[in-house]
Amino acid sequence: MCFNGIAFNGLAGFVMRSMLAATLMFAAATGANAQMTAPQIPGTRPKPVQTVPVRPPALQTASETADAMAQAERLSLQSDLAWVGQYNGAITGDISERMVNAVKEYQKAKGGKPTGVLNPQERAALAETARRKQESVGWKIVMEPTSGARLGIPGKLVPQQVSDANGSKWTSPTGTVQVLLSRRKEANPTTAKLAEAEKKEPAGRKVDYTVVKPDFFVLSGLQGLKKFYVRGTFKGDEVRIMTILYDQATENTVEPVVIAMSSAFNAFPSSPMAGPPPRKTVEYATGIVVSDDGAIVTDRLVTDGCLAITIGGYGSADRLAEDKEHDLALLHICGARGLKPLSLAGSGPSASVDVVGIADPQSQGGAAGVSSVKGALAPVTSSDFALSPPPGVGFSGSPAIDGDGRFAGVALLKPAMVAGPATSVPASQAVMVSAETVRDFLKANDVTANGTSTDARGAVVRVICVRK
Repeated sequence: MCFNGIAFNGLAGFVMRSMLAATLMFAAATGANAQMTAPQIPGTRPKPVQTVPVRPPALQTASETADAMAQAERLSLQSDLAWVGQYNGAITGDISERMVNAVKEYQKAKGGKPTGVLNPQERAALAETARRKQESVGWKIVMEPTSGARLGIPGKLVPQQVSDANGSKWTSPTGTVQVLLSRRKEANPTTAKLAEAEKKEPAGRKVDYTVVKPDFFVLSGLQGLKKFYVRGTFKGDEVRIMTILYDQATENTVEPVVIAMSSAFNAFPSSPMAGPPPRKTVEYATGIVVSDDGAIVTDRLVTDGCLAITIGGYGSADRLAEDKEHDLALLHICGARGLKPLSLAGSGPSASVDVVGIADPQSQGGAAGVSSVKGALAPVTSSDFALSPPPGVGFSGSPAIDGDGRFAGVALLKPAMVAGPATSVPASQAVMVSAETVRDFLKANDVTANGTSTDARGAVVRVICVRK
């Protein structure tokens, strides 16, 4: 059945961290031994060659290997480790023994060798686990409306919000979890004075952890039957304090979120941007024609929140279904002729694939030409694979073709957000959803994938999402 061509709005796209799959294995600095030879003078004995030894990668420590990573990679790594409960330090991207130990603990928990350096499969699995935990609590970056402070909020845990001139409060329906951002004026504040005042208010607070720095303070402990976490700072005479309260029964769920919230908190952001950049007004993806009556599989996130969806060269499309677990979307165009649906016949695991898609026109001079890029795969789950390196913008939703020319799955680009400084630019992540998962998605939505073509270039279309 054909609809009126206006795409129905999907659920708002969640924000996820992720990173360049090309750097999922931490690159160690390599080099050859540098040699310096002095010129020989006739009649003299030649001086011995001086060498400056350089450690081969195999002998580098985990800290040295981490030091060779880009700042954005370290930041994403710390954030992911915090979300899975292995890292409880500040998410800054700085190297520390705590970070290396957290990597080792994660490896041991997964039954691996605790080397302190994640291989591509381990890194991709960590990123996916962290992404799912973020999604489960509804993690988002918000701006507190009365102060402009930047906070990370678990929207699904605390969906209710009220604000007044003194700040804002987010709560769960039953009050088991509460987040408060308070602001006030105070003459000549210092973090030491603020920390002492917070220890006493409200009465009966039992503090078991205190950190006081010149520019911020942190307290945690028990407040009645709830655990609490307080982080505060000041600028001039204005004080801003974030307080998190949660029932002890919820600590396994909430405490990793508290670490993320602490690192994401910026009481006085230097720019008005309180979170990730807004979704583009016009966004591009690649779609795969899977049936001759106009069924198309593409990226769910790119097609979320669209006022209208257009298929390049064919016209409007409707979004009929979505798979939130694997980020697939099902589109349908009416009355299209000359479609060449791709054969989705089975393909087993493959070490490498060709990703066939249509790049974002801003990076392709406005052209709509189909191109392909090569990528390597590393299994993450039975249905998802890390894809390295990630294809360019616009390729999300593209078919991945194995060495025998068969359909291996759908390549997706994952936007990423970390619980770190607002100025940080996290790396992104690319995955491939398996062919079997795609076939199951279509079957669940009563779509008969009747394609017989093995020409992926002829079966891809440009998907254009237009938002307000």
